[in-house]
Amino acid sequence: MYAIKLELKLNNIEQTLMAQHAGFSRFVYNYGLALYQQVMDIKGGVTKKISAIRKVLTNFTKTKPEFAWMNQLSSRVYQNALIALKNALTRFFKGLGDFPKFKRKKAQASFTVDSSNGPVTVWSGRRIKIPTLGTFRLAEPVPFTCATQTFTLSRVASKWYVSFAIRADKRPVSSQAVEKVGIDLGVKTFATFSDGTTVEAPESIKQAKIKLAKIQWRNRHKQLGNSKQGIPASNNAKKFYKRVARLHNRITNIRRDFLQKLTTSISRNYHHIRIEDLNVSGMMANSKLADAIGNLGFYEFRRQLTYKQSMFGTVVELVDRWFPSSKMCSDCGHIQPMKLSDRVFHCLGCGAVKCRDFNAAVNKRKGTKRKSTGGWARNLTTVDRTLPTALVEAVSKHQCPVMSGIVLVLCSR
Repeated sequence: MYAIKLELKLNNIEQTLMAQHAGFSRFVYNYGLALYQQVMDIKGGVTKKISAIRKVLTNFTKTKPEFAWMNQLSSRVYQNALIALKNALTRFFKGLGDFPKFKRKKAQASFTVDSSNGPVTVWSGRRIKIPTLGTFRLAEPVPFTCATQTFTLSRVASKWYVSFAIRADKRPVSSQAVEKVGIDLGVKTFATFSDGTTVEAPESIKQAKIKLAKIQWRNRHKQLGNSKQGIPASNNAKKFYKRVARLHNRITNIRRDFLQKLTTSISRNYHHIRIEDLNVSGMMANSKLADAIGNLGFYEFRRQLTYKQSMFGTVVELVDRWFPSSKMCSDCGHIQPMKLSDRVFHCLGCGAVKCRDFNAAVNKRKGTKRKSTGGWARNLTTVDRTLPTALVEAVSKHQCPVMSGIVLVLCSR
């Protein structure tokens, strides 16, 4: 399964309609969760209790005059909201997640609708027909005609997006690359390759972060409102919230675009890729480096390289985090202590002088499964190929669809 996520081009009336359905979904989810907490001690499974809650909502709550507004909105919204609550509870009892929490109005607005009559056709072009909601314009066209049943609509920084899954098969991209490469990730230089190539983090992220900090500082005395104290937000405060949300979204998009292009380029040019199994959460504990590390997206870099293995036929291996790649000379194997501030490696064994990151990248490329007296017995692990792929990344302008019935064969970008 792949998914397509496209931006909607809505007028004010359509934006109001989307916001109403998002609020409807949030209300039903919180309503069902509140009722479930009251019947938790009663015997019965999650499915049985959610079914009972659905009947109460349909036959009792919706008939009250104060809830008459529900009848003016799509019934598929509250059906899918209860399905989402059921899935969240099921994951909790399987030990796969925390107990569901009540949704807040300030959080990201989203809701799901589906076609009760089975899959519908989504035609290529700049318009999309969403079941029970209507036809809407798109900021960018649907790349090809496909079939789907469920649509999820979400709002990010005042922009609305629609995403839907399609049934598709993977077609690996043929690549002649057979070279092995070790990659060392860092804060000063994002990636250093064992062949001497270096990749810097995009400067636009830093510029956007500086702009965000200035805006927040200039509005530090603004009356932003406090719902707990009953203080409403001023109109200027609401404009400030929207502007900050747009900047946060811009930073996210810059990082995503940078990592997507970089990991695709690596997968096309190298067959055997070795990266370090970084303890990102532990690195974030360093307050001086936490902001820089969080901006770079080290784990996202690893995740994207992992799921692109099946697309490009690459092999990604993780070097054990205790492997002394930065402390060991890549020429003679001598191990010596190194401070984080030492950016040049001066080997005390053979006298070699080289860049610290380049030396670490070469050691990662040469790493083998072997024993050592340095306290690490295994330094290579084949990365798990079953890490989930972000559905929004599955389709782009550069993909090549091939129709086969309603099944699509897609190339990655």
